[in-house]
Amino acid sequence: PRSSSGTDHLGLNPAPLSAFSLVVVITLVFLTLLTVLVVIIIYLYRNKGSYLTYEQPAAEANMSVQMEDAPSKEKEEYFI
Repeated sequence: PRSSSGTDHLGLNPAPLSAFSLVVVITLVFLTLLTVLVVIIIYLYRNKGSYLTYEQPAAEANMSVQMEDAPSKEKEEYFI
């Protein structure tokens, strides 16, 4: 039962309440997205460079190239 003055049965105007609710919902959505973004950034920062590589360090790379260039005295095997 609304009266002709636009108030509900308690005498409160529902329009400011719904506008306030909309602001609360938008704020909560924004804070949730911001929290997710911060968690993703922290996760990526902590796990940066935690993957394995099979490349040799630069100091050992020069030695392995020299070893590969040296002629092998072992008999070469060919697989068909």
